[in-house]
Amino acid sequence: MAREKLLSAEDVQSRVAALAQAVAARIDDDTVCVCLLTGALWFAGDVMRGLALAGRNPRFDCLWLASYGDAEVSSGRVRTHAPLQRPVTGARVLLLDDVLDSGLSLITARDMVLAQGASEVLIAVFARKPWPTSRGVEADFVAWEAPARYIIGYGMDAAGRFRGLPDIWAEDVE
Repeated sequence: MAREKLLSAEDVQSRVAALAQAVAARIDDDTVCVCLLTGALWFAGDVMRGLALAGRNPRFDCLWLASYGDAEVSSGRVRTHAPLQRPVTGARVLLLDDVLDSGLSLITARDMVLAQGASEVLIAVFARKPWPTSRGVEADFVAWEAPARYIIGYGMDAAGRFRGLPDIWAEDVE
């Protein structure tokens, strides 16, 4: 496999800090930030720290969804491994995800929190990939417009590996 660095760790952190500033202007401390596990864990932690630095201290929760497993393409269906731990009735919810490609996980998460009574759903993603058709969902906040390549690092993985890389890499099969 050929690997190419697309973003340095410093670029990643700069983009996330800018995104957190933009988010802070649109939310309040009653907002519930929901991390989509497991890929968004790194991004969500950095966004939450950025929000705190901007004077925002929203509530935090996680929703564990999976559509990829160890594959490089979505299975086409989303499995819920762990639901939300706190109620979102009447609350604005900010979904935090690592990458927006097909949108399947974000559509599922959005529909779940709306069904649980969320008053508004905002979406923040680290990376948005180009997609050939309408996704049915769009992000309100995007840190980076990614190329249409398989990317790893900063929470994004290849069969569970490389999530801890601080940089973003494209990994292409030769």
